[in-house]
Amino acid sequence: MVHAFTAAAQAGERSTEPRCRGSPTTATHVAQLLATTGPLWARFGVRCAPARERSRTIRNDHPSPLAATGLLSLGLLIPFGAPAAAQRVAQIAVNLTSTVPAKHVTLIHDGLSELVETRAPDAEALLAERGFDRTPEDALSVDPSSPLADGETVVFQAAVPVTVIVDGAPPRAVRSAAASVAALLAAEGVRWDRHDRVSPNPSAPLASTQVVSVAHVERWTETVHVRVAAPVVRRYAFNLKPGLVKVLAAGRPGLKELRYTVSRSAGGRGTQRALLVARIIRAPKVRIVAEGIGEYTALSELAERSIVGTLQLADSALAMVATAYTAHCSGCSGTTASGRPAGHGIVAVDPRVIPLGTRMFIPGYGPAVAGDTGGAIRGRRIDLGFNSDADAYRFGRRPVTVYLIR
Repeated sequence: MVHAFTAAAQAGERSTEPRCRGSPTTATHVAQLLATTGPLWARFGVRCAPARERSRTIRNDHPSPLAATGLLSLGLLIPFGAPAAAQRVAQIAVNLTSTVPAKHVTLIHDGLSELVETRAPDAEALLAERGFDRTPEDALSVDPSSPLADGETVVFQAAVPVTVIVDGAPPRAVRSAAASVAALLAAEGVRWDRHDRVSPNPSAPLASTQVVSVAHVERWTETVHVRVAAPVVRRYAFNLKPGLVKVLAAGRPGLKELRYTVSRSAGGRGTQRALLVARIIRAPKVRIVAEGIGEYTALSELAERSIVGTLQLADSALAMVATAYTAHCSGCSGTTASGRPAGHGIVAVDPRVIPLGTRMFIPGYGPAVAGDTGGAIRGRRIDLGFNSDADAYRFGRRPVTVYLIR
């Protein structure tokens, strides 16, 4: 190269471009190489053009260094002190003269995508050919030593210098190829959650020379809304068959607000919550459901379902002793004290305990009305009317619970 520059100066050439010369075959290869590596020469401020006329380029009789050493001597054209660039030039020359068929690879680097025709055997050689110096901090989507395949996509993300500051500690300079601030913090082992203050936003892309700060928050206030279930009131309906259910009022759930103070232990390994205040911001509405209990023929079934323990339709419940009578009993007229005909559903009571006209429900008997009195019915005694002597004898005498209907 010294000969070329000297000869050009002696000839009075204006151009300071080094001239490449050699045999016709070598010149052809050089022309191909220069077309491929033009951007690389430009990175080092060197331009190289093939010689147009030997007599105009070099005016001495010294032999050409390029012709004597071949393609690999192109490394001499790189400015002194750039060994990495020389290695890249050597790699380009090897790839250019390789007999391996060319492959078409999509190279995505720093967000830019380009289709590359290459004879590079692997991703490492491809990056060297394209002028990228890969470092351990850089991100590469494939194994750098794995063979390249035609049509393959290679993603290369160069690491950028950033500064990380955690809880006011001294700044720490790192190089990272993370795609976002959150990915950087994960790679650096910095734990954080939604309560901490992270700047820039964790979802923001990472940029060169960026300062990323994390301030952990040890105490905060948390508000929680809790659904309050609507209370259910069950009423038993005589006009519904047993097992049938009818919703009388749909009701509506309420909403309760709970406010806590939350403290985080050192290192963020656990939290403690203390309730500050609780208030109902929407009261629930009662859901009312009617359940059928039917007529006397279904009362035994209701008793098996423990209906006595679940009745809620009564104002009060009285423990009484019940007997049975019919309209045809001895001394009976068939007409009750209330003027109603005697029979099933009309019972005799002591008016001092249960006023006449009171509606009631008696398990094992059914709905009834206090419509009669009797000389022997005193205190907590009740006489139940039946339609036949057989039913009255079958019932006999027994203790019962009488539910007075609201």
